[in-house]
Amino acid sequence: MMQAKRYLAVPCGDPAGIGPEIVLKALKAAQLPDEVGVIVIADVPVISRLATDLGLKAEFDSVVSDQTRLEQAIKGRSRKILYTQSIVDMNHFAYGRISAMCGRAAYASAETAVLLVQQGYAHAVVTPPLHKEALRAAGIEHIGYTEILSELTHTKKAITMFDTMGLKIFFHTRHLSLRQACDAVTKESLLETIATCDRITKSSPAFDRSLSLAVAGLNPHSGEHGLFGDEEMVSVEPAVIEARRQGIDVVGPIGADSVFYQTRMGKYRAVISLYHDQGHIAAKTYDFNRTISITWDLPFLRTSVDHGTAFDIAGKGLADASGMVRALEVAASYTRSKEEYI
Repeated sequence: MMQAKRYLAVPCGDPAGIGPEIVLKALKAAQLPDEVGVIVIADVPVISRLATDLGLKAEFDSVVSDQTRLEQAIKGRSRKILYTQSIVDMNHFAYGRISAMCGRAAYASAETAVLLVQQGYAHAVVTPPLHKEALRAAGIEHIGYTEILSELTHTKKAITMFDTMGLKIFFHTRHLSLRQACDAVTKESLLETIATCDRITKSSPAFDRSLSLAVAGLNPHSGEHGLFGDEEMVSVEPAVIEARRQGIDVVGPIGADSVFYQTRMGKYRAVISLYHDQGHIAAKTYDFNRTISITWDLPFLRTSVDHGTAFDIAGKGLADASGMVRALEVAASYTRSKEEYI
C-alpha cells in the first residue's frame, strides 16, 4: 500500500443529519489518488449505529483518539483514519432531531479539522452539512462553516465559490436578507470583490484565464437604465468601470437570467453573483446533488457539499452522496501543490 502524502480532514457535520451517512458512502465511492488519505472526525458510537442501521461498512484502516496515535497511523500507511471524539450521548440521540449536543459535536469536529491542518497532519478540509438551529442551541453564534472556519483561523474575509460541473459562481454576499444584500452592493465593496475574484481565478489552474469575469445584474434586465432600480447605475457599473481601469478583465452587469447560462457554456471565466439565492438557484437548478462549495482565502482549501442536513431522511439510507464524492475528489485535485490551495 502506497504511503499517503496528503490527507483531507473531514468533520462529520451534524450527527443527527445525513452528514455521517454521506461521508461513509463517499469514502467508498470517491476515486482518490493513492497519495491522498482521509481523516474523518466523528463520534464512534454514531458511526457504528449508522453502519448497523443502514447496512453500511465503516471501513477505516485505523481508529485513533489522539495525535500520537494519529502519527502512528500515518506512519503505518493508513489511508482512511477515524479520529474519534466523545460528545454524543447515544441515550439522547435521535436522527433528524435538533439538539444542542449535536450542535456541539459538529462544531468540535470542525475545530479538530482546523487543528489537524494547522499542525500539518491534513492539507484541506472537506465538509458535510451543519444545522444552523443546532449550532444556535449549542450557544454557537456562527451560522455556517465559512464563518466558523474564518473565526478559527482569524480570517477577515473568506470568499465562497460554487463549482457545478464547470459552472463557477462567486458570491458578493451570502447570508443576508434580500434587503440587506441590496444595501451591500456598493461601488467600493463590489470593486473589492471583483479584485479578489480576479486574483483567485488568475492564481489557480482551475480557471480559463483567457476569459473575462462576469458580474450579474441585481435588478431585472440589470435595471434597464433606471426603469427597475438604479443600483446598476449607482454601484455596479461604476465598480466594473473602475476595475477595468485597474487592468482587470471584467464585464457587466449582465442580466442574471442569462449570465449563468452563458458562463456554463464557456463564455466567462466565472460569474459574480450579487446575493445568496441568485447564484444558489442557478447552480442547484443545473445540478442540485453535485453542486459543491469551495471556500477561498482561508489558510487552506475547504470544499463542501452545498445541501442541508436533510433531517427528514436522516437515518433512512436515502441520502445522495454524489456531492460529497465530488467535494472529496475536487479537494484532492486542488491540493496537488501548496501553491494551488493557499
